[in-house]
Amino acid sequence: KTYNTTEFIPLHEPRFRGNEKKYLNECIDSTFVSSVGKFVDLFEQKVSEYTGAKYAIAAVNGTAALHMALILSNVKSDDEVITQPLTFIATANAISYTGAKPIFIDVDKDTMGLSPEKLKKFLEEKTEIKGNKTYNKKTGKLISACIPMHTFGHPLRIVEIKEICEEYNIALIEDAAESLGSFYKGQHTGTFGKIGTLSFNGNKTITTGGGGMIITDDAEIARLAKHLTTQAKVPHKWNYEHDYIGYNYRLTNLAAALGVAQIEQLPEIIKSKRTLANKYIELFSSIKDVNFVKEPKNSSSNYWLNAVSLKNREERDRFLEYTNSNGVMTRPIWELMNRLPMFKDCQTESIENSEWLVDRIVNIPSSIV
Repeated sequence: KTYNTTEFIPLHEPRFRGNEKKYLNECIDSTFVSSVGKFVDLFEQKVSEYTGAKYAIAAVNGTAALHMALILSNVKSDDEVITQPLTFIATANAISYTGAKPIFIDVDKDTMGLSPEKLKKFLEEKTEIKGNKTYNKKTGKLISACIPMHTFGHPLRIVEIKEICEEYNIALIEDAAESLGSFYKGQHTGTFGKIGTLSFNGNKTITTGGGGMIITDDAEIARLAKHLTTQAKVPHKWNYEHDYIGYNYRLTNLAAALGVAQIEQLPEIIKSKRTLANKYIELFSSIKDVNFVKEPKNSSSNYWLNAVSLKNREERDRFLEYTNSNGVMTRPIWELMNRLPMFKDCQTESIENSEWLVDRIVNIPSSIV
């Protein structure tokens, strides 16, 4: 689609150019439109094949997938979970659903994801290991998990994060909600930790309208994930028996039909998004004080949402005002989690990189053409 100057250019529109209508009609004709049906299984299979994860378990959305990943990682009420302040609120919300509390550690400027150096510094200086578990010296609470997030699809230094988490016996959960189609050192994001999660919201690289996915190489985690996301119903032809507190977190067959059609087009979608990113790189290379955010070292990014960095907050706000007033949708990065009323009391380490980025980063139109 091409736009004229009088038409509003959105930030990120979905595109439906494949078998979406065909599969949706097939799903409707089958009458299996809820959480049972062939498209759920097929979508899980295709995500598994694409990412290289042994197992993929569909969920109703990315936040539910993240919540389930925390439960599967044995995060308990009153535990603490390390994450980054520069993230979409779903990351911090999912931690709160378990009764645990976030600890906010700074990001790297180049990846916008959790900094290995800052993580290591915090763990060395402010935690202690007792009985092979890591406890916060300040609160005395168990630090049971760490959730780094691959911001805008750009892979963070996940291998280093993984090594640190293993050293301190902290469960690593990758929030790869934005990074389907992104690889770090040739390996798909979300597959470095024991559990990763993906999102298929309407504005993501591919969409099921809503939807998410839990990915893992652990057969027992996969089995339990599927069981818990379907109300923990014990299989039986007619009896309704349940053996855990379960969750109504399964993706519908209708949504999965859309997902199957979308993932069939994923290689071409990624190719198109990277072509657009290269055009932006060329465009902004000659514009002073506007720097395009490129994929980090050792990475192949899906460039989910393209971004530029402005000189300061004043220039950022001027850019936002001008573009949005002239039919081009742009937006600032999310407000830092520790500045929100729900999380203002959470332990927050020195976060100068996050503060620097939040004053300067702007997302620009990223739909495939």
